[in-house]
Amino acid sequence: MTTNCIVLNADYTFLNVVNWKRAICLMVKGKAEAISYSERVIRNAEDTHIMKVPAVLKLVKLIRHLYRNKVPFSKKNIFVRDNFTCMYCGSKDGLTIDHVIPTSRGGKSTFENCVSACRQCNHKKGSRTPSEAHMFIKKQPYAPTISEFIRLRMKKLGIADLLKEVGVL
Repeated sequence: MTTNCIVLNADYTFLNVVNWKRAICLMVKGKAEAISYSERVIRNAEDTHIMKVPAVLKLVKLIRHLYRNKVPFSKKNIFVRDNFTCMYCGSKDGLTIDHVIPTSRGGKSTFENCVSACRQCNHKKGSRTPSEAHMFIKKQPYAPTISEFIRLRMKKLGIADLLKEVGVL
C-alpha cells in the first residue's frame, strides 16, 4: 500500500508529501490533524482497531521555514521542470540530462543550459550543439521560479485537485 498524504502548514500552505506511516505518526503524536481521509483503511493484527488513512493533514503549530529565492539545480528538478519528457523526441523512457552547449565546449550545468533527454537522443546529439546535430528542442530551457516549481511538483504528484477539493487552492 503506497498511499501518500499531503502535509499543510498551520496556515494551510503546502509543505510536503509524506507516506501514510509518517502521516499516522504525526497524528498519533498530536502534531497534525486530518482534514481529509482517503478510502484506505488500516487495521491491527487482532482487528480490534481500524483507522482511516489521511489524505490531507494540517500541522497544529505553524512551522516557520526559510523560503529559498531560487530552485536548486539538480537532475530531479530538471526532470520536474521538463515534465519527465525528452525535450527532443517527447519520450518518457530512459531519461538523462543533456547539456545544450556541451561541457566540452564550455557549457555550464545550469537550468538555462540543461534539458531532459532520452538516451537515444542524448547519444545522437553527442558533443555537438542541437543545430549541428539537426535536432530541435521543443521548449527552451529556463530557470523556474519557486512558486512555479511548487505548482509543477503538485501537478506531477496529482495533488492539486485534492487541495482544491479541500478548499486550500
